[in-house]
Amino acid sequence: MLRITPLTIVFILMQLSFQAHAQKKKKKRIAMEQSPKQELIYDNINYLNAIKTVQLSPTGKENQLPIYTLGDADLLVLSFDDLRADVRDYYYSIEHCNADWTPSRLSALDYAEGYNEDRIVDFKQSQGSMIPYTHYKTIFPNEYVKPKVAGNFLLKIYEDADKERLILSRKFYVLKPLVVVENQILSSSFTDKRLSNQKLNITLKTGLTISNPHQDIQLHVMQNQRSDNMMILRTPMFIGTGEIKYNNSETLDFAANNEFRYVDLRSFKGGSAQIRQIDIDSLVNIELFTDQDNRDNTYATTYDENGKFYVRNLDYDNADIGGDYANVDFSLLTTQKVTGDIYVVGGYNNYQRTPNNKLEYDAATEKWIVRQRLKQGLYDYEYVLETEDGKVITDAFSGSHFQTGNDYQILVYYRRTGTYWDELLGFGQISINNKENKN
Repeated sequence: MLRITPLTIVFILMQLSFQAHAQKKKKKRIAMEQSPKQELIYDNINYLNAIKTVQLSPTGKENQLPIYTLGDADLLVLSFDDLRADVRDYYYSIEHCNADWTPSRLSALDYAEGYNEDRIVDFKQSQGSMIPYTHYKTIFPNEYVKPKVAGNFLLKIYEDADKERLILSRKFYVLKPLVVVENQILSSSFTDKRLSNQKLNITLKTGLTISNPHQDIQLHVMQNQRSDNMMILRTPMFIGTGEIKYNNSETLDFAANNEFRYVDLRSFKGGSAQIRQIDIDSLVNIELFTDQDNRDNTYATTYDENGKFYVRNLDYDNADIGGDYANVDFSLLTTQKVTGDIYVVGGYNNYQRTPNNKLEYDAATEKWIVRQRLKQGLYDYEYVLETEDGKVITDAFSGSHFQTGNDYQILVYYRRTGTYWDELLGFGQISINNKENKN
């Protein structure tokens, strides 16, 4: 017969207590800090430094302007990385905006079908990268989020269905194609700019009855999808039956700039011609060769992607989750007296000028330097100068040449008489002097 003594009972109770505590400890979850609340900005914004490599474009048309045509089968795809490397509940919704990217007076019931909110359910964690991250991806419009009017829209991504906990916002466009855009590019009408500028003439053709084109129509013309180099035109030169012409000799005259500088970061093992040094420790640190001030140089044919960037990886498969991040040091050498701020910009940061991509002068090397955290891939970039009075000079360190390859995007907005919002009814694009790409 088993004899149970008081000591045995105490021992059994201690064992049960220990096991219960261990199980409770094992089930305890580590609290994950939520993304902080942010004030919405109607622009392409990453609200957190941990959000990187944001891409938004039509499916199957990488790096093209994110335009969705009402009723079309082609959708838009959004992807981004979160360097916090955990798994979070991200939601998204859309908001209709005016042509100038201020919020329109339309309600969500007027501009969207469905719930106007959906959760991002496609996510994968990085594989083998020194900097871990989670890669998120979603495709829309869908049954939950779908625009039903034309115009400018802002896509908002936020955490835990809390619209104040924003992590990023992106502009996209919804087109109702009722206007045909015809265009041509010429050299500048100004004698002193013929070697440096590219001028557009635009003709709109439509069956719409537009009572006052001067007031109801506006053109937004971008060079290489960049809003910091955009011209807005309201006054046509000729109005005919079903035809409106914008061919004033003094309008839509763009500085052609120069070909973008570029860096090949597809391999952190083999490097590339633009990389001076690679140091791999707990992180990958890359120093690029110093860029020279090309303002006074003659034009030289080089290949670029007109400011775009591409996620690519020569070291491992699947660039989306196999690509790693590196700290990349850019530097610029110039003898100019700089009065203002210098920024490195490109499609990878939406040409935004923020403290993160502002160059600082290093007295020891007499260079302007900045560090960027970039994913493996191909990157076009350039240096721009923002003067003390806020003017942005895009060719300050590159010069401007008519021979430069550029893409132009033309957006046609129409505000119908008696309405209070802008519709996007026409889109056109034209390229000049583009060379075979390197991608």
